[in-house]
Amino acid sequence: MKLNYSFFLKIIGLFLILVNLNSCGFYRPVSAKDYPPEPEKRVQKNLQEGRGFTIGGAAKNKGGQFSFATSNQMWRASLDILDFMPLTSADYSGGLIITDWYSQESNTNDSIKISIRFLSNEIRSDALKITVFSKQCEKTINCSVSKSNPSIENELKVAILKRAAKYKKDIIDSTPKRDLNTILTPGEKN
Repeated sequence: MKLNYSFFLKIIGLFLILVNLNSCGFYRPVSAKDYPPEPEKRVQKNLQEGRGFTIGGAAKNKGGQFSFATSNQMWRASLDILDFMPLTSADYSGGLIITDWYSQESNTNDSIKISIRFLSNEIRSDALKITVFSKQCEKTINCSVSKSNPSIENELKVAILKRAAKYKKDIIDSTPKRDLNTILTPGEKN
């Protein structure tokens, strides 16, 4: 009788594990009409959409993987938008850009400083944290520093996101796409 009881507990445990895994989102039903039936065409479609996966390719980068700032659209867009301001720090690996105090030539008593922190490489509004500080001085003494108006931060965020989206679209448009109908399956002839 004890054997049946432990077997019953194992079946219930397995059932609970499967239910929990299913609720985590591992199973996503897809429509078969969205994907070509031939494996070669599915592989090509996945590669075109940037969902490629290689096990052998992971072993090639044994010395470390270094990304260049030009490949990150958000980074490039931020530097382009802040091109008119002198930079104090630009740390790509830390995801931080800090400008120096900037003032217009006509008004040297008021200046601003911008800090951009990258929280993600994705082009999303919550991937950036922008802080704008303003400094008001009376003849370079008696200065007060405060956080600036959030509308400036929002304008900067929108400008950076638009420019980054344009860069990403340009990259996608410049990548040659292979027609899925030109891929031959093993049973097809030239």
